[in-house]
Amino acid sequence: MIEEGRCYIVAEIGINHNGDIGTAKQLTKAAKEAGCDAVKFQKRTIEVVYTQEELAKPRENPFGETNGDLKRGLEFGKAEYDQIDKLCKETGIEWFASPWDEGSVDFLAQYDIPYLKIASASATDKDLLRHCAATGKPLLISTGMCDLDMIRRIVATTKEAGGTIACLYHCTSTYPAKTEELNLLGIKTLEKEFPDIPIGYSGHEVGLPTTIMAAALGARSIERHITLSRAMWGSDQAASIELPGLERLVRDVRAWEVARGDGQIVIYDSEKPIAEKLRRKSTL
Repeated sequence: MIEEGRCYIVAEIGINHNGDIGTAKQLTKAAKEAGCDAVKFQKRTIEVVYTQEELAKPRENPFGETNGDLKRGLEFGKAEYDQIDKLCKETGIEWFASPWDEGSVDFLAQYDIPYLKIASASATDKDLLRHCAATGKPLLISTGMCDLDMIRRIVATTKEAGGTIACLYHCTSTYPAKTEELNLLGIKTLEKEFPDIPIGYSGHEVGLPTTIMAAALGARSIERHITLSRAMWGSDQAASIELPGLERLVRDVRAWEVARGDGQIVIYDSEKPIAEKLRRKSTL
């Protein structure tokens, strides 16, 4: 759970499992071994989220010849989520997902998950926000493709519906995102605008340093897509980090948490013999 003083690290598997529960399990286990706090998936009712025209569009993919073949092939159902739920309980890592429609909210609500995640693409869907709020589960909300006025309306709508925002994520929704468009100081802007809500960072950039910078700027949670290989088939793979990178990300964020200290300027006991040895005199 998100708590003061410790960055809650989310490894987004999303649809990078490519419809293979074995790959989803492998990524989940790797996230746990790397020290992540949670893994995240995505849940859609295909016929609700997409129009029949969209589903019928030609699109070559591993599952067939149309966009519908792709979307259905990537979607996990109850059998797969039961396995994910069981694995996460056994290994001690939290999981949750982003519902893209009301039916998916109801589907996820049957599990004992700590959060519902609102994707940037869904953040302006008033009916979906209200439906998520009605479950009583705390919400994590990404803010890509939103300006500050839109974010104010998102927060107000959620609160009016009785929802609790456990974290509001600064985000740029391009895959991969350009460094010059990350605007990491947006984290500080959101902190000032919403002092009662923890602020996080959802990154889609290439590389790790800017995500670690987000943690250093005060992000209470960070989220990155993960993959077995960026060369794998799929729209999100190029904006994801591979497992060795995930391990480095967690390591460096945890190192920052130790190194930042409490801000009190003191003389450490380890410094005293050095001072005694190196100072010619001390007259202050």
